[in-house]
Amino acid sequence: MTFCAAQMETYNYKRALQNVNDEWHKITLPNAVIGKVNPDLSDLRVYGFTAQNDTIEAPYILRILSDKVVHKSIPFDIINKTKGNAGYYFSFQLNSETIINQINLNFKEQNFDWKVELQGSQNQQEWFTILEDYRILSIKNQTTDYKFTKLVFPDAKYGFFRLIVKHNKQPQLVSAQLSKHEVSGGRFVEHKVKSSESRALKQTKTTEIKLELEEPVSLSQIQIDVSDTFDYYRPLKIEYKNDSVKTEKGWNYYYKTIGNGTLNSLEANHFNFENTIAKHLKLTIYNNDNQPLSIENVSVKGYEHQLVARFTEPADYMLVYGNASARQPIYDITKFKTNVPKQLKALKIGEEDVILHTIQPKVKPLFENSYWLWGIIGVVILLLGGFTLKMLKKN
Repeated sequence: MTFCAAQMETYNYKRALQNVNDEWHKITLPNAVIGKVNPDLSDLRVYGFTAQNDTIEAPYILRILSDKVVHKSIPFDIINKTKGNAGYYFSFQLNSETIINQINLNFKEQNFDWKVELQGSQNQQEWFTILEDYRILSIKNQTTDYKFTKLVFPDAKYGFFRLIVKHNKQPQLVSAQLSKHEVSGGRFVEHKVKSSESRALKQTKTTEIKLELEEPVSLSQIQIDVSDTFDYYRPLKIEYKNDSVKTEKGWNYYYKTIGNGTLNSLEANHFNFENTIAKHLKLTIYNNDNQPLSIENVSVKGYEHQLVARFTEPADYMLVYGNASARQPIYDITKFKTNVPKQLKALKIGEEDVILHTIQPKVKPLFENSYWLWGIIGVVILLLGGFTLKMLKKN
């Protein structure tokens, strides 16, 4: 108990947790908390004060509500490769009637821009259109290596699928992958952009976009909306400000890369990266010799963060944070996550309070006035000099 009380004084902030009535509760972390914790969230603690003035620590499990991705490949056989009036046909037969929603294609050709059509059938007699005039693209040269050959469509359940490539030459299909792709469980929080600045740099042939958020928050995704209607594909770099140094000429800011991608006219331009706590972002679009794109909007999102805490004793509990030297806590409950109840009541978090630290009394020196010290040194020098002269006379 005494150790917990002493530890709490090493933190900077606290927030009261209200209505702790059950053994298990969930706590949704607000942005104001995330902006003041360590990058790995290691300095989060839940402390409680009992009626006997004892301090206890409640264990918790940190949950980042990121997307749960399930990608299941479906076995199939390619049964036909023929040419028809509409183009070249590739037929796929599934080993069982299974729902699919993606087909990844791999062609031997490295540079192409084709329109394709996807159909489904149960008996190969009657065909139903799933995708029509769907565009696939591959570009590979000294400066660009980009490929978009993934067919994405609503869930479809057929025994046969037929791909029609609308091209005047025989495409060489090396391989294909039929799959069911599901994304669930994620819970995004959209963060407000306080200010944005965009400028085209002719010397480097790039467009630089700087974003400032309201406060430091946890980021996981950026969505870029382009208003141009022509085709484009531009390499993209995403950075955040992680350090700064003041010099005679002003402040120098240093950025760290957290993501790369390709801004293009074929896909939805949202880019995911690892959770990063930041307030300032910089996006660099490499235009090469093309005209800069017209960026309509940039939105920033992050996954919701939750603590699932266990409370075993009645007490006044609070969330404590803000300690740069704190280490990640080790709790037993992290080994038994399956025992956590499915339904959890959320706790309300109070306003932030600053933890006042006890100021240690300053130890006064033996002699506050420096003249005393110099006087003692002078006496010592005189004594040493006297003894030295006495020894010289004896010799």
